[in-house]
Amino acid sequence: MELQGKKVLVVGLARTGIAAARFLARQGVRLKISEAKPAQEIEAARKALQDLPVEWELGGHTIQFFGEEDLIVVSPGVPMDIEPLVQARANGIPVISEMELAFKFLRRPLIGITGTNGKTTTTTLIGEMLRASGRKAFVGGNIGNPLIEYVGGPQEEEWVVAEISSFQLEGIVDFRPQISILLNITEDHLDRYPNFQEYIRAKGKILQNQGKDDYTLLNADDPLTFQFAHRVESQVILFSSQRAVPVGCFLEKGAIFFQGGDGKKERFGLERLKIRGAHNLENIMAAVAAGKICGCPSEVLQKVMEEFPGLEHRLEWVQDIDGVSFFNDSKGTNVGSVVKSLMSFREPVLLIAGGKDKGGDYSPLKNMIVTQVKGMALIGEAQERMEEALGGLTETVQLGTLEEAVHWASSKASPGDVVLLSPACSSFDMFENYQERGKRFKTIVQELSKNSPGKKALAHGL
Repeated sequence: MELQGKKVLVVGLARTGIAAARFLARQGVRLKISEAKPAQEIEAARKALQDLPVEWELGGHTIQFFGEEDLIVVSPGVPMDIEPLVQARANGIPVISEMELAFKFLRRPLIGITGTNGKTTTTTLIGEMLRASGRKAFVGGNIGNPLIEYVGGPQEEEWVVAEISSFQLEGIVDFRPQISILLNITEDHLDRYPNFQEYIRAKGKILQNQGKDDYTLLNADDPLTFQFAHRVESQVILFSSQRAVPVGCFLEKGAIFFQGGDGKKERFGLERLKIRGAHNLENIMAAVAAGKICGCPSEVLQKVMEEFPGLEHRLEWVQDIDGVSFFNDSKGTNVGSVVKSLMSFREPVLLIAGGKDKGGDYSPLKNMIVTQVKGMALIGEAQERMEEALGGLTETVQLGTLEEAVHWASSKASPGDVVLLSPACSSFDMFENYQERGKRFKTIVQELSKNSPGKKALAHGL
Protein backbone atom coordinates (compact mmCIF):
# COMPACT_ATOMS: atom_id res chain seq x y z
CA MET A 1 0.00 0.00 0.00
CA GLU A 2 1.70 3.17 -1.19
CA LEU A 3 0.80 6.14 1.02
CA GLN A 4 3.57 8.67 0.34
CA GLY A 5 2.01 12.06 -0.38
CA LYS A 6 -1.58 10.80 -0.06
CA LYS A 7 -4.24 12.77 1.81
CA VAL A 8 -5.34 10.56 4.72
CA LEU A 9 -7.92 11.34 7.39
CA VAL A 10 -7.99 9.57 10.77
CA VAL A 11 -11.42 9.65 12.45
CA GLY A 12 -11.42 9.28 16.23
CA LEU A 13 -8.51 9.91 18.56
CA ALA A 14 -8.45 7.26 21.27
CA ARG A 15 -5.41 5.01 21.62
CA THR A 16 -5.98 3.35 18.26
CA GLY A 17 -6.40 6.68 16.48
CA ILE A 18 -3.20 8.04 17.98
CA ALA A 19 -1.26 4.93 16.92
CA ALA A 20 -2.72 5.05 13.41
CA ALA A 21 -1.87 8.75 13.07
CA ARG A 22 1.75 8.21 14.10
CA PHE A 23 2.10 5.26 11.70
CA LEU A 24 0.60 7.21 8.80
CA ALA A 25 2.86 10.20 9.47
CA ARG A 26 5.88 7.91 9.12
CA GLN A 27 4.53 6.85 5.71
CA GLY A 28 4.70 10.45 4.52
CA VAL A 29 0.99 11.18 4.24
CA ARG A 30 -0.72 14.56 4.43
CA LEU A 31 -2.47 13.90 7.73
CA LYS A 32 -5.84 15.15 8.93
CA ILE A 33 -7.65 14.16 12.14
CA SER A 34 -11.34 14.54 12.97
CA GLU A 35 -12.50 14.06 16.57
CA ALA A 36 -15.99 14.53 18.00
CA LYS A 37 -14.76 15.70 21.41
CA PRO A 38 -13.77 19.34 21.92
CA ALA A 39 -10.12 20.37 22.32
CA GLN A 40 -10.25 20.64 26.12
CA GLU A 41 -11.28 16.98 26.45
CA ILE A 42 -8.44 15.55 24.34
CA GLU A 43 -5.44 17.60 25.44
CA ALA A 44 -3.37 14.50 26.26
CA ALA A 45 -4.06 12.98 22.84
CA ARG A 46 -3.15 16.19 21.00
CA LYS A 47 0.01 16.46 23.04
CA ALA A 48 0.98 12.93 21.97
CA LEU A 49 0.85 14.12 18.35
CA GLN A 50 2.22 17.64 18.80
CA ASP A 51 5.38 16.85 16.83
CA LEU A 52 3.37 15.92 13.70
CA PRO A 53 2.01 18.24 11.01
CA VAL A 54 -1.74 17.69 11.38
CA GLU A 55 -4.83 19.49 10.12
CA TRP A 56 -7.42 19.22 12.92
CA GLU A 57 -11.20 19.14 13.15
CA LEU A 58 -12.42 19.06 16.77
CA GLY A 59 -15.84 19.09 18.39
CA GLY A 60 -17.64 17.16 15.63
CA HIS A 61 -17.36 15.55 12.19
CA THR A 62 -18.34 17.53 9.09
CA ILE A 63 -18.95 16.40 5.53
CA GLN A 64 -16.72 19.17 4.21
CA PHE A 65 -13.69 18.02 6.21
CA PHE A 66 -14.11 14.45 4.93
CA GLY A 67 -14.59 15.41 1.30
CA GLU A 68 -11.20 15.41 -0.46
CA GLU A 69 -9.28 12.47 0.99
CA ASP A 70 -7.48 9.61 -0.71
CA LEU A 71 -8.15 7.37 2.30
CA ILE A 72 -10.10 7.52 5.59
CA VAL A 73 -9.05 5.38 8.58
CA VAL A 74 -11.73 4.96 11.26
CA SER A 75 -11.07 4.21 14.92
CA PRO A 76 -13.19 1.44 16.52
CA GLY A 77 -15.19 3.83 18.67
CA VAL A 78 -16.60 5.70 15.67
CA PRO A 79 -19.71 4.18 14.01
CA MET A 80 -19.37 3.57 10.28
CA ASP A 81 -22.81 5.04 9.59
CA ILE A 82 -22.17 8.66 10.58
CA GLU A 83 -23.16 10.95 7.72
CA PRO A 84 -19.67 12.18 6.73
CA LEU A 85 -18.50 8.57 6.29
CA VAL A 86 -21.64 7.64 4.34
CA GLN A 87 -21.03 10.59 2.00
CA ALA A 88 -17.32 9.78 1.67
CA ARG A 89 -18.07 6.21 0.57
CA ALA A 90 -20.71 7.49 -1.84
CA ASN A 91 -18.02 9.71 -3.36
CA GLY A 92 -15.69 6.75 -3.84
CA ILE A 93 -13.29 7.47 -0.97
CA PRO A 94 -11.96 4.23 0.61
CA VAL A 95 -13.03 3.99 4.27
CA ILE A 96 -11.21 1.34 6.32
CA SER A 97 -10.53 0.40 9.93
CA GLU A 98 -7.16 0.54 11.68
CA MET A 99 -7.15 -3.29 11.57
CA GLU A 100 -7.38 -3.25 7.75
CA LEU A 101 -4.63 -0.62 7.51
CA ALA A 102 -2.36 -2.72 9.73
CA PHE A 103 -3.05 -5.85 7.68
CA LYS A 104 -1.80 -4.09 4.55
CA PHE A 105 1.65 -3.90 6.18
CA LEU A 106 1.64 -7.17 8.17
CA ARG A 107 4.40 -9.63 7.24
CA ARG A 108 3.68 -12.37 9.79
CA PRO A 109 0.95 -15.04 10.03
CA LEU A 110 -2.06 -13.88 12.03
CA ILE A 111 -4.35 -15.62 14.50
CA GLY A 112 -7.51 -13.52 14.86
CA ILE A 113 -9.92 -14.09 17.76
CA THR A 114 -13.42 -12.64 17.94
CA GLY A 115 -16.74 -13.42 19.60
CA THR A 116 -19.00 -11.75 22.11
CA ASN A 117 -17.30 -13.24 25.16
CA GLY A 118 -13.96 -14.88 25.95
CA LYS A 119 -11.82 -13.03 23.41
CA THR A 120 -9.26 -11.68 25.86
CA THR A 121 -8.85 -14.97 27.76
CA THR A 122 -8.45 -16.98 24.55
CA THR A 123 -6.07 -14.48 22.98
CA THR A 124 -3.91 -14.42 26.11
CA LEU A 125 -3.90 -18.23 26.39
CA ILE A 126 -2.81 -18.73 22.77
CA GLY A 127 -0.01 -16.21 23.23
CA GLU A 128 1.18 -18.04 26.36
CA MET A 129 1.05 -21.40 24.57
CA LEU A 130 3.11 -20.15 21.64
CA ARG A 131 5.71 -18.52 23.88
CA ALA A 132 5.96 -21.58 26.13
CA SER A 133 6.60 -23.60 22.96
CA GLY A 134 9.59 -21.40 22.14
CA ARG A 135 7.80 -19.32 19.49
CA LYS A 136 8.02 -15.55 19.49
CA ALA A 137 4.52 -14.09 19.49
CA PHE A 138 3.04 -10.60 19.49
CA VAL A 139 -0.25 -10.41 21.41
CA GLY A 140 -2.38 -7.33 20.86
CA GLY A 141 -5.20 -5.86 18.79
CA ASN A 142 -8.26 -5.04 20.87
CA ILE A 143 -6.26 -6.25 23.88
CA GLY A 144 -3.16 -4.23 24.73
CA ASN A 145 -1.23 -2.67 21.85
CA PRO A 146 -3.05 -1.86 18.59
CA LEU A 147 -1.94 -3.95 15.63
CA ILE A 148 -0.90 -0.79 13.79
CA GLU A 149 1.82 -0.22 16.42
CA TYR A 150 3.24 -3.66 15.72
CA VAL A 151 3.44 -3.32 11.93
CA GLY A 152 5.42 -0.11 12.32
CA GLY A 153 8.23 -2.05 14.01
CA PRO A 154 10.64 -4.80 12.92
CA GLN A 155 7.99 -7.59 13.05
CA GLU A 156 10.43 -10.14 14.45
CA GLU A 157 7.81 -12.48 15.93
CA GLU A 158 6.79 -15.76 14.29
CA TRP A 159 3.10 -15.29 15.03
CA VAL A 160 0.74 -12.37 15.62
CA VAL A 161 -2.20 -13.11 17.95
CA ALA A 162 -4.89 -10.42 17.85
CA GLU A 163 -8.16 -9.94 19.69
CA ILE A 164 -10.57 -8.35 17.21
CA SER A 165 -13.84 -6.58 18.00
CA SER A 166 -16.88 -6.30 15.76
CA PHE A 167 -16.19 -2.56 15.53
CA GLN A 168 -12.76 -3.25 14.02
CA LEU A 169 -14.21 -5.79 11.58
CA GLU A 170 -16.76 -3.32 10.21
CA GLY A 171 -14.07 -1.59 8.16
CA ILE A 172 -12.11 -4.50 6.68
CA VAL A 173 -11.67 -5.24 2.97
CA ASP A 174 -8.80 -7.69 2.46
CA PHE A 175 -8.09 -8.56 6.12
CA ARG A 176 -7.42 -12.30 6.34
CA PRO A 177 -6.13 -14.25 9.35
CA GLN A 178 -4.43 -17.58 8.73
CA ILE A 179 -6.36 -18.84 11.75
CA SER A 180 -9.72 -17.26 12.62
CA ILE A 181 -11.53 -18.10 15.85
CA LEU A 182 -15.22 -17.25 16.34
CA LEU A 183 -15.97 -18.13 19.97
CA ASN A 184 -19.65 -17.32 20.36
CA ILE A 185 -22.29 -14.74 19.44
CA THR A 186 -24.85 -13.36 21.87
CA GLU A 187 -26.68 -10.04 21.91
CA ASP A 188 -24.32 -7.13 22.51
CA HIS A 189 -23.71 -3.55 21.36
CA LEU A 190 -27.29 -3.08 20.23
CA ASP A 191 -26.81 0.55 21.15
CA ARG A 192 -24.47 0.67 18.11
CA TYR A 193 -26.06 -1.76 15.64
CA PRO A 194 -29.58 -1.31 14.22
CA ASN A 195 -30.39 -4.98 14.93
CA PHE A 196 -28.85 -8.25 16.08
CA GLN A 197 -28.38 -9.51 12.50
CA GLU A 198 -26.03 -6.60 11.72
CA TYR A 199 -23.94 -7.49 14.78
CA ILE A 200 -23.76 -11.14 13.64
CA ARG A 201 -22.77 -9.99 10.15
CA ALA A 202 -19.96 -7.85 11.57
CA LYS A 203 -18.59 -10.78 13.59
CA GLY A 204 -18.71 -13.08 10.57
CA LYS A 205 -16.56 -10.73 8.50
CA ILE A 206 -13.44 -12.20 10.14
CA LEU A 207 -13.98 -15.28 7.94
CA GLN A 208 -14.87 -13.65 4.62
CA ASN A 209 -11.43 -13.63 2.96
CA GLN A 210 -10.08 -16.97 4.20
CA GLY A 211 -9.14 -19.64 1.66
CA LYS A 212 -8.45 -23.36 1.57
CA ASP A 213 -5.04 -23.01 3.21
CA ASP A 214 -6.49 -21.16 6.22
CA TYR A 215 -8.24 -22.44 9.34
CA THR A 216 -11.57 -21.45 10.86
CA LEU A 217 -12.23 -22.46 14.48
CA LEU A 218 -15.93 -22.43 15.45
CA ASN A 219 -17.99 -23.17 18.55
CA ALA A 220 -20.16 -26.13 17.51
CA ASP A 221 -22.51 -25.56 20.47
CA ASP A 222 -23.47 -22.06 19.36
CA PRO A 223 -25.83 -22.14 16.35
CA LEU A 224 -24.92 -18.57 15.42
CA THR A 225 -21.24 -19.46 15.04
CA PHE A 226 -21.77 -23.00 13.73
CA GLN A 227 -23.80 -21.66 10.78
CA PHE A 228 -20.57 -20.35 9.29
CA ALA A 229 -19.11 -23.88 9.04
CA HIS A 230 -20.97 -24.37 5.78
CA ARG A 231 -20.20 -20.93 4.35
CA VAL A 232 -16.39 -20.76 4.43
CA GLU A 233 -13.75 -22.06 2.06
CA SER A 234 -11.20 -22.62 4.82
CA GLN A 235 -10.50 -25.77 6.84
CA VAL A 236 -13.07 -25.92 9.66
CA ILE A 237 -11.99 -26.97 13.15
CA LEU A 238 -14.73 -27.27 15.79
CA PHE A 239 -14.84 -27.21 19.58
CA SER A 240 -17.74 -28.45 21.70
CA SER A 241 -18.66 -29.04 25.34
CA GLN A 242 -21.63 -31.20 24.35
CA ARG A 243 -20.54 -33.68 21.70
CA ALA A 244 -17.56 -35.22 19.95
CA VAL A 245 -16.54 -33.41 16.77
CA PRO A 246 -14.86 -34.91 13.67
CA VAL A 247 -11.85 -32.56 13.83
CA GLY A 248 -11.16 -30.34 16.82
CA CYS A 249 -11.65 -30.27 20.60
CA PHE A 250 -14.45 -31.67 22.74
CA LEU A 251 -15.22 -32.61 26.35
CA GLU A 252 -15.45 -36.28 27.24
CA LYS A 253 -15.23 -38.07 30.60
CA GLY A 254 -13.99 -34.99 32.43
CA ALA A 255 -11.19 -34.16 29.99
CA ILE A 256 -10.58 -32.25 26.78
CA PHE A 257 -9.76 -34.33 23.73
CA PHE A 258 -8.26 -33.02 20.50
CA GLN A 259 -8.99 -35.14 17.44
CA GLY A 260 -7.00 -34.48 14.29
CA GLY A 261 -7.93 -35.16 10.70
CA ASP A 262 -6.32 -38.61 10.98
CA GLY A 263 -8.78 -39.59 13.74
CA LYS A 264 -6.09 -39.75 16.44
CA LYS A 265 -7.21 -38.44 19.84
CA GLU A 266 -5.08 -36.68 22.47
CA ARG A 267 -6.23 -36.16 26.06
CA PHE A 268 -5.78 -32.96 28.09
CA GLY A 269 -6.63 -33.29 31.78
CA LEU A 270 -8.68 -30.72 33.66
CA GLU A 271 -7.91 -31.80 37.20
CA ARG A 272 -5.38 -29.06 37.94
CA LEU A 273 -6.99 -26.06 36.27
CA LYS A 274 -6.84 -22.82 38.27
CA ILE A 275 -9.60 -21.04 36.35
CA ARG A 276 -13.26 -21.97 36.70
CA GLY A 277 -16.35 -21.58 34.56
CA ALA A 278 -18.05 -23.34 31.65
CA HIS A 279 -17.08 -20.46 29.37
CA ASN A 280 -13.40 -20.96 30.21
CA LEU A 281 -13.55 -24.59 29.10
CA GLU A 282 -14.70 -23.32 25.71
CA ASN A 283 -11.88 -20.78 25.67
CA ILE A 284 -9.34 -23.46 26.56
CA MET A 285 -10.59 -25.79 23.83
CA ALA A 286 -10.29 -23.03 21.24
CA ALA A 287 -6.76 -22.24 22.43
CA VAL A 288 -5.69 -25.89 22.43
CA ALA A 289 -6.99 -26.34 18.87
CA ALA A 290 -5.09 -23.25 17.73
CA GLY A 291 -1.98 -24.49 19.52
CA LYS A 292 -2.18 -27.86 17.76
CA ILE A 293 -2.54 -26.15 14.36
CA CYS A 294 0.59 -24.12 15.15
CA GLY A 295 2.54 -27.26 16.09
CA CYS A 296 2.85 -26.60 19.83
CA PRO A 297 3.85 -29.72 21.82
CA SER A 298 0.89 -31.24 23.69
CA GLU A 299 2.76 -31.33 27.00
CA VAL A 300 3.33 -27.58 26.71
CA LEU A 301 -0.37 -26.95 26.04
CA GLN A 302 -1.25 -29.01 29.12
CA LYS A 303 1.21 -27.11 31.30
CA VAL A 304 -0.03 -23.68 30.18
CA MET A 305 -3.65 -24.75 30.76
CA GLU A 306 -2.84 -25.76 34.31
CA GLU A 307 -0.78 -22.70 35.19
CA PHE A 308 -3.01 -20.04 33.63
CA PRO A 309 -4.47 -17.97 36.49
CA GLY A 310 -7.26 -16.29 34.54
CA LEU A 311 -7.69 -12.59 33.89
CA GLU A 312 -8.38 -9.71 36.20
CA HIS A 313 -12.06 -8.65 36.20
CA ARG A 314 -13.21 -11.92 34.57
CA LEU A 315 -14.76 -14.18 37.21
CA GLU A 316 -11.86 -13.19 39.47
CA TRP A 317 -11.93 -14.42 43.07
CA VAL A 318 -11.30 -11.47 45.37
CA GLN A 319 -11.78 -12.55 49.00
CA ASP A 320 -13.59 -14.88 51.35
CA ILE A 321 -15.15 -13.06 54.30
CA ASP A 322 -16.85 -15.20 56.96
CA GLY A 323 -17.48 -17.97 54.47
CA VAL A 324 -18.86 -15.67 51.77
CA SER A 325 -16.87 -15.59 48.50
CA PHE A 326 -16.63 -12.33 46.54
CA PHE A 327 -16.05 -12.52 42.78
CA ASN A 328 -15.22 -9.66 40.40
CA ASP A 329 -16.70 -10.21 36.94
CA SER A 330 -16.72 -6.57 35.86
CA LYS A 331 -15.85 -7.64 32.31
CA GLY A 332 -19.23 -9.38 32.13
CA THR A 333 -20.72 -6.52 30.12
CA ASN A 334 -23.48 -8.41 28.29
CA VAL A 335 -26.24 -10.86 29.13
CA GLY A 336 -24.58 -13.91 27.58
CA SER A 337 -21.48 -13.36 29.65
CA VAL A 338 -23.47 -13.18 32.90
CA VAL A 339 -25.35 -16.38 32.04
CA LYS A 340 -22.01 -18.19 31.64
CA SER A 341 -20.70 -16.73 34.90
CA LEU A 342 -23.77 -17.80 36.88
CA MET A 343 -23.42 -21.30 35.40
CA SER A 344 -20.00 -21.46 37.04
CA PHE A 345 -21.46 -21.53 40.56
CA ARG A 346 -23.47 -24.12 42.43
CA GLU A 347 -23.70 -21.88 45.49
CA PRO A 348 -26.48 -19.30 46.03
CA VAL A 349 -25.47 -15.98 44.45
CA LEU A 350 -26.06 -12.39 45.49
CA LEU A 351 -25.78 -10.66 42.11
CA ILE A 352 -24.71 -7.04 41.56
CA ALA A 353 -25.69 -5.89 38.06
CA GLY A 354 -26.48 -2.79 36.05
CA GLY A 355 -24.68 0.08 34.39
CA LYS A 356 -25.09 1.67 30.97
CA ASP A 357 -27.80 -0.14 29.04
CA LYS A 358 -26.63 -1.58 25.70
CA GLY A 359 -30.10 -2.31 24.35
CA GLY A 360 -29.99 -6.09 24.77
CA ASP A 361 -32.68 -8.52 25.93
CA TYR A 362 -32.37 -9.43 29.63
CA SER A 363 -34.77 -12.39 29.45
CA PRO A 364 -32.05 -15.06 28.93
CA LEU A 365 -31.09 -14.40 32.57
CA LYS A 366 -34.50 -15.39 33.94
CA ASN A 367 -33.95 -19.10 34.50
CA MET A 368 -30.56 -18.58 36.13
CA ILE A 369 -31.95 -15.93 38.47
CA VAL A 370 -34.87 -18.14 39.53
CA THR A 371 -32.65 -21.14 40.25
CA GLN A 372 -29.43 -19.53 41.44
CA VAL A 373 -29.74 -15.90 42.49
CA LYS A 374 -30.70 -15.33 46.13
CA GLY A 375 -30.89 -11.56 45.74
CA MET A 376 -30.02 -8.88 43.21
CA ALA A 377 -28.72 -5.33 43.66
CA LEU A 378 -29.16 -3.11 40.59
CA ILE A 379 -27.18 0.08 39.94
CA GLY A 380 -26.67 2.56 37.12
CA GLU A 381 -28.79 3.78 34.21
CA ALA A 382 -30.12 0.32 33.35
CA GLN A 383 -31.49 -0.51 36.80
CA GLU A 384 -35.14 0.35 36.10
CA ARG A 385 -35.24 -1.57 32.81
CA MET A 386 -33.50 -4.54 34.47
CA GLU A 387 -35.93 -4.54 37.40
CA GLU A 388 -38.87 -4.44 35.00
CA ALA A 389 -37.47 -7.49 33.18
CA LEU A 390 -36.11 -9.48 36.15
CA GLY A 391 -37.09 -7.91 39.45
CA GLY A 392 -40.03 -10.19 40.26
CA LEU A 393 -37.86 -13.31 40.17
CA THR A 394 -35.85 -12.76 43.36
CA GLU A 395 -35.42 -10.16 46.07
CA THR A 396 -34.30 -7.05 44.18
CA VAL A 397 -33.23 -3.55 45.18
CA GLN A 398 -32.21 -0.48 43.20
CA LEU A 399 -29.26 1.37 44.72
CA GLY A 400 -27.29 4.51 43.94
CA THR A 401 -23.69 3.32 44.14
CA LEU A 402 -21.55 0.22 43.80
CA GLU A 403 -20.56 0.58 47.46
CA GLU A 404 -24.20 0.44 48.56
CA ALA A 405 -24.71 -2.64 46.40
CA VAL A 406 -21.72 -4.50 47.89
CA HIS A 407 -22.84 -3.69 51.44
CA TRP A 408 -26.42 -4.79 50.71
CA ALA A 409 -25.26 -8.06 49.11
CA SER A 410 -22.92 -8.74 52.01
CA SER A 411 -25.71 -8.16 54.53
CA LYS A 412 -27.93 -10.69 52.73
CA ALA A 413 -25.24 -13.34 52.27
CA SER A 414 -24.83 -16.40 54.48
CA PRO A 415 -21.74 -18.61 54.81
CA GLY A 416 -21.37 -20.61 51.60
CA ASP A 417 -22.93 -17.91 49.42
CA VAL A 418 -21.27 -15.95 46.62
CA VAL A 419 -21.38 -12.19 46.05
CA LEU A 420 -20.86 -11.65 42.32
CA LEU A 421 -20.35 -8.41 40.43
CA SER A 422 -21.41 -9.31 36.89
CA PRO A 423 -23.14 -6.23 35.45
CA ALA A 424 -24.55 -7.31 32.03
CA CYS A 425 -23.97 -3.66 31.08
CA SER A 426 -21.11 -1.38 30.15
CA SER A 427 -19.56 0.84 32.81
CA PHE A 428 -19.60 4.23 31.14
CA ASP A 429 -22.46 5.74 33.13
CA MET A 430 -20.53 5.55 36.42
CA PHE A 431 -16.93 4.60 35.60
CA GLU A 432 -14.30 5.25 32.96
CA ASN A 433 -14.23 1.58 31.95
CA TYR A 434 -14.86 -1.92 33.27
CA GLN A 435 -11.36 -2.02 34.79
CA GLU A 436 -12.08 0.97 37.00
CA ARG A 437 -15.40 -0.59 38.04
CA GLY A 438 -13.70 -3.87 38.92
CA LYS A 439 -10.92 -2.22 40.89
CA ARG A 440 -13.47 -0.18 42.82
CA PHE A 441 -15.38 -3.36 43.66
CA LYS A 442 -12.22 -5.00 44.96
CA THR A 443 -11.38 -1.96 47.07
CA ILE A 444 -14.86 -1.94 48.60
CA VAL A 445 -14.57 -5.64 49.45
CA GLN A 446 -11.16 -5.08 51.01
CA GLU A 447 -12.56 -2.24 53.14
CA LEU A 448 -15.49 -4.47 54.12
CA SER A 449 -13.11 -7.11 55.45
CA LYS A 450 -11.06 -4.55 57.37
CA ASN A 451 -14.16 -3.20 59.04
CA SER A 452 -15.16 -6.63 60.32
CA PRO A 453 -13.11 -6.93 63.54
CA GLY A 454 -12.17 -10.48 64.43
CA LYS A 455 -13.27 -11.81 61.06
CA LYS A 456 -10.60 -13.68 59.19
CA ALA A 457 -10.41 -12.75 55.49
CA LEU A 458 -8.38 -14.48 52.84
CA ALA A 459 -7.05 -11.65 50.66
CA HIS A 460 -5.96 -12.23 47.09
CA GLY A 461 -4.82 -9.98 44.27
CA LEU A 462 -5.42 -6.61 45.95
